[in-house]
Amino acid sequence: MPKISVEIPQELLDDLDDHVGDEGKFVNRSDAIRASIRKTLDILDEIDERHDRLEEEP
Repeated sequence: MPKISVEIPQELLDDLDDHVGDEGKFVNRSDAIRASIRKTLDILDEIDERHDRLEEEP
């Protein structure tokens, strides 16, 4: 799996960390960020579908 580097404001990182770990919803930050990206892409696909902007798969 490729690794990337991103800059995240401390406030967002603090909020993210509230959801990570034994008491959180995600096992680590990477898991939380991947889930967020997937959710965002799903939302963008829904928006594109409503505006008839999705390309048909071959």
